[in-house]
Amino acid sequence: MNILKNMEAVFLVSLAIAGPASVVIDALPDANATRVPAAAIATQQAIPVVVVSARRMTDEEKRQSLEEEARAASIKVAARSSL
Repeated sequence: MNILKNMEAVFLVSLAIAGPASVVIDALPDANATRVPAAAIATQQAIPVVVVSARRMTDEEKRQSLEEEARAASIKVAARSSL
């Protein structure tokens, strides 16, 4: 309730802070950005290519792999819950 009574004072204080702050920020010098010489820019000769040389899994191998992952995940969950 006290702040509602003093709202005019709060506004004037915030205005007294914001006004000079904007003048100070405008007085700061701009960033000194310079052009980088062309020799300093990294150039990439070729696009890296990843070659995967592996055979595709059969449907049965995929199913077994998924079952193993699910079994491993359930073991982790069971180990966490027993702590």
